[in-house]
Amino acid sequence: MAAWATSMSTEPGTLAARLAGAGFVAVDEEAAELVAASGGRRHVLDEMVERRLAGEPLAWITGRTRFCGHEVAVHPGVYVPRWHSEPLAGRAAARLPANGVAVDLCTGAGAVALTMARGRPSARVLGTDIDPRAVACARANGVDAFPGDLFDPLPVDLRGRVDVVVAVVPYVPTPALAVLPRDTLAFESPLAYDGGRDGTDVLRRVVAESPRFLRPGGALLLELGGDQPDLLRDDLDRLGYVDLTVLADEEGDLRGIEATRRPISLR
Repeated sequence: MAAWATSMSTEPGTLAARLAGAGFVAVDEEAAELVAASGGRRHVLDEMVERRLAGEPLAWITGRTRFCGHEVAVHPGVYVPRWHSEPLAGRAAARLPANGVAVDLCTGAGAVALTMARGRPSARVLGTDIDPRAVACARANGVDAFPGDLFDPLPVDLRGRVDVVVAVVPYVPTPALAVLPRDTLAFESPLAYDGGRDGTDVLRRVVAESPRFLRPGGALLLELGGDQPDLLRDDLDRLGYVDLTVLADEEGDLRGIEATRRPISLR
């Protein structure tokens, strides 16, 4: 054990070089996470490194990731929350009244729901996901999660009472799946990404079904990309949404949209 402890100071650098040689990017951070997660056990670290080099998501290997400054547990097989969803999560928390109600569709590990709950501790935040593994993971993270498709598993007494609906649904156009990073679909399910021909199949369903639960004046926030805000504009207009706003990250890249269900006074 003493020999292993002595080598720990150089191990992250050596590991980072190995990860860099395999084409990974944030190698220093990944090396540090792997070393920490191994708990000082060389055989465990070796196994973790081999899994990472094979392309398995880092969060599945370490069991956790960071999102909006907080640690989130991620079980194997569950969609890993990405940093580019953080602007959407932050904006959803900002739109949620202190004692309001929010729904996080396709909650996955529950990262977006957790962000809203931490920002508004007195609010009621629920998540739904069609994947039972995701529901179990979200519940392990403290999210009130329900198994089922989009709005279907929500309690009926929430109809017309929800203040915020936020969703990170599959929105990659089917033809674009082939250009995703090589390891993405080798481990994660295409169901987490495939949004149909133009990527809006599930997005349109969320827009169409949201008025059942979202109150007038409530906010709908969707992660998407490309020209999808324009593709959804007619649907949003027809269903009574106003104040469509494009959400971008600090570099100006498109990350989502925000729209408000038309208040009764504007009808």
